[in-house]
This record gives sequence, C-alpha cells and structure tokens, in this order.
Amino acid sequence: MNFRFSICRTGGLVFALASSSVAFTSFWACGTTLASPSEALAPSLPSPSKDDAAGRWLEARARHHKDESKTDAKSSDAKDAKKPGKPQQVAKFDDWGVFVAQSGKEKTCYALASPKERTPKSLKRDDAYVFISNGPGADVRGEVSIIMGFAVKEDGDARAEVGGSSVELVAKGNSAWVKNLAKQAQFVEALKGGSKLVVKAPSAKGNVTTDAYSLSGLKQALDRVQKECP
Repeated sequence: MNFRFSICRTGGLVFALASSSVAFTSFWACGTTLASPSEALAPSLPSPSKDDAAGRWLEARARHHKDESKTDAKSSDAKDAKKPGKPQQVAKFDDWGVFVAQSGKEKTCYALASPKERTPKSLKRDDAYVFISNGPGADVRGEVSIIMGFAVKEDGDARAEVGGSSVELVAKGNSAWVKNLAKQAQFVEALKGGSKLVVKAPSAKGNVTTDAYSLSGLKQALDRVQKECP
C-alpha cells in the first residue's frame, strides 16, 4: 500500500499516509542533505501518487481552510486555494518525519507520525497519521491535524490526550482537528514534553477506537519544521 496524506484547519490541524507497517519507509525520496547526523531520511522512498496520503492530506487541508473562511473572514489561507505541490521529506527524527510542500510562493511544512498501537485490533481501518504543520503564507503555526483512517462520527466525543493534557477534536470525514484553537499552542507544547499521544474517537458506525502515537523525536522534528517554515 502506498503512502497517503490529508487534513487541516486554519489555526486548527491536519495530515495523512498509507502502509501501516511502513509509515516512513513509504515516504517520498528527496535526497536532501541533512543538517546533522541525527537527521536520517528513510531509504528508497517511492514517489507519491495522486491517491497517496500526503496528497490527500494537503487537499483536505485546503478544503478545511476554505470552509473556515465561511465563518472567519480573516482566514488568509482560504481564498483561491492553490493545488499543493508534491511534498518532499527533508528529515526524520526517531518516530517523526519532516516534510515540505511548495506551490508557487505558498509553502507548507509539517511533522508526521503513524500510530504504534491501535485498538480494538479486530476493527478493519485504513492507516492513521498525525500532522503538525506550519503555513507561513496563511499565518498558521503548530496546526494539529489527524487522519483517522475511518469515517468519524462528526458530533461524537473525539479527544487527543498527552500526559495530563487533553483537547476536544472536531471531525469531518476521516479527518480531525483541535476544536478550541485557543488551546492548540499549549497542547503542542505538552506534546513536545510528552512520551505518548492517545487519540480516541467514535466511528460513524459507532465503534470507539484508540490510537497511540510515540512522541519520540517530535521536539526535534518541530524545530526543523520551524526552520523550514519560520
């Protein structure tokens, strides 16, 4: 299964991929020179296709930002959203990869990871991913978005938790974002200092699922995201 990507929210969240057992080995090759030995690209990464996770995440992100503009006239990312360019992986830190996508003068940078544990194991789902992105042109920083891998119940009790911090999620389709954007920056700081992110959400069919993500390497990944998209 190939890499897959999608999601977003202006000041909210977004992201995606494919292949459950090779979250990063199925990323795109880029041949970028890394700044330090601690940064390592996944080897022999295939080129993404139109149906890949990253492409879907970027498209979903653009749609989400456009929808936000209907209620937020100040959303600068929503007007005439351009088709995003192909993402390139520029670094990998432990369980997190760093990607950059550019379309004209618009640039989006993000850190991405896939879950280490998924329950119930008996449920059949697509792969899931968490994205934390910067979009300088849209004045977006530390936007958290999640590709759930299934249709989420839109008015269900979806949450993301790390340590003693928890935020409600708002879902649309198979994507989710932080509901209260005023809490997003604080939540990202909690993620940097945490060891595990737990995402819980009910599906449209009523099944409650839990995905657990390792946060090893996230702080370094977000430092690189900030460097690429200050």
